[in-house]
Amino acid sequence: MTYDFTSIMDRHGKDAIAVDGLGTDLGFAPDPPRDGFDVIPMWVADMNFPTVPTVPQAIIERAQHPVYGYFSPTDDYYNSIIDWQSTRNGVTGLTSEAIGYENGVLGGVISTLTAFAAPGDSVLLHSPTYIGFTMCIENNGYRIVHSPLKLDEHGVWRMDYEDMDAKLKANKIHVAVFCSPHNPCGRVWERWEIEKAMEVYKANDCIVISDEIWSDIILEGHKHIPTQSVSEDARMRTVAVYAPSKTFNLAGLVGSYHIIYNPTIRDRVVAKSSKPHYNDMNVLSMHALIGAYKPEGYEWVDELRETITGNVDYACDYITKHFEGVTVSKPQGTYMLFVDCTEWCEKHGKTIQELEKACWNVGVAIQDGRMFHGPCSIRMNLALPLSRVKEAFDRLDKHVFNGEWV
Repeated sequence: MTYDFTSIMDRHGKDAIAVDGLGTDLGFAPDPPRDGFDVIPMWVADMNFPTVPTVPQAIIERAQHPVYGYFSPTDDYYNSIIDWQSTRNGVTGLTSEAIGYENGVLGGVISTLTAFAAPGDSVLLHSPTYIGFTMCIENNGYRIVHSPLKLDEHGVWRMDYEDMDAKLKANKIHVAVFCSPHNPCGRVWERWEIEKAMEVYKANDCIVISDEIWSDIILEGHKHIPTQSVSEDARMRTVAVYAPSKTFNLAGLVGSYHIIYNPTIRDRVVAKSSKPHYNDMNVLSMHALIGAYKPEGYEWVDELRETITGNVDYACDYITKHFEGVTVSKPQGTYMLFVDCTEWCEKHGKTIQELEKACWNVGVAIQDGRMFHGPCSIRMNLALPLSRVKEAFDRLDKHVFNGEWV
């Protein structure tokens, strides 16, 4: 490989919640490990890989000019997004008018919600559900109605279209949040699935907020289909939100963007996001995106996808062969595993809290799946060098699932 996905980075003291945040937020962050174990960060959804070199190069080049005054997004910014969407996702007809900055994907979600729903209104989401959605939507006074995803006979997560339709009607819902690829389950929806979902939303006159922040991290054998691409109606009723932050490990720089083709919807979302005066881009964030979307970034992402695919294959195979009573639906995208430990906990008389604590004690800092509406689940980040993934599963085997707890 051209780029480095094998070196183990020491992130301590480098503004990384993943390692320095252990034990700081009771009920959310894992506890620090016991003596004798170093931490393997597998909870926060950022990567333990250095980003593509063109990102720091672009930031440093701009930072060397010692004036950081007011600015407007450049043509390079818009053209970088248009070229990326065209090349990676087959998007056609995208112009700069449809692109707008968002101060994080969740900011885009809330701007759209507040434009088209009143506090107290219901919003449809699939469950399991990303904790960020739950927190920001409920904090803004909306009521979440869940339509649970279901595992089919092959262990693949599927939408329940009849349930979606019934809940939209019963709760008079007109805004829905659609996660594609899905976090935390890792489903990469096929075109027919998105088409069917969009027909349900259309029949119930729903504005759709499509979170596509994971759209670049697609595992081998799968392909991301932009929600707006499945029909003209989908194109005109959907607010799609993207970001290079998940793809290139830039969450600390912030820098999401929306694509909204419908001018009326766009005007209302922009009106909402502009009024608090929070939704302004950072100049270094703009140059980070431009650096990420250079030709080297395309190659870097291809190598990242190959790396993550190998890590997912290793982890899922290990769970199947070694952890009796633990199940996982193999993700098709993202770098997260959503692992169901129900049968194991029942067999061994343990609670999910006790199981998580056993993982944390040996430095495997996984995340509590209950906050994602998995009653006895853990969420696990695999964006680490394979050597660290192997070390984590070796510890889980010897000290948690098949050995004495420490």
